[in-house]
Amino acid sequence: MAPAPKKRTFNPKAFLTRLGAKTIKADYGKGQVLFAQGDLANAVFYIVKGKVKLSVVSKQGKEAVIAILGPGDFFGEGCMAGQMVRMSTAAGLSECTVIELKKETVVRVLHDEPAFSELFLAHLLSRNIRIEEDLVDQLFNSSEKRLARVLLLLANFGKEGKPEKVVAKLSQETLASIVGTTRSRVSYFMNRFRKLGFIHYNGGLEVHSSLLHVVLHD
Repeated sequence: MAPAPKKRTFNPKAFLTRLGAKTIKADYGKGQVLFAQGDLANAVFYIVKGKVKLSVVSKQGKEAVIAILGPGDFFGEGCMAGQMVRMSTAAGLSECTVIELKKETVVRVLHDEPAFSELFLAHLLSRNIRIEEDLVDQLFNSSEKRLARVLLLLANFGKEGKPEKVVAKLSQETLASIVGTTRSRVSYFMNRFRKLGFIHYNGGLEVHSSLLHVVLHD
């Protein structure tokens, strides 16, 4: 009996690069805005390298960080569901490279390339699960557990591939905005995590798997 043919591995970066003129590949610096809340929503973005922060600012001027995204993530997909303007601001959390695909290009590629469609659907489902988890986290967990979970997610614990012990440098104000607490509380818990050996500062923030004890402890 002949062996089953090996499934072709889909490389989204290579595929999007091959689209050439139908995409825009650009580099952004730390803090540089890719699009702002209220801008016209007409494209989807794919992160090649670096990290991107999505945030929302209320009418009163209060900022909330709603997502930290990294290589392999899409963002700006709201335009595919009829979103006319951006509901959030996307900015580089570090130096990053992204590929921009116009809405009409994404529609065509989703129709013509099943592997891309599968990848994009997996992304949407993953983001939906993450949003539900974030909501449960805000409703039922303490700010200490929420901070621990954010640090573990930033270090890619629970994702495919090897966790990144050293995470992108984030200010305590940004962490407080993500967690939904005050900077002083973040400072208190970060010092506590350091003393317990859950995190370590060595030219960057190192997150250890032992931090899971905070998330799992009732």
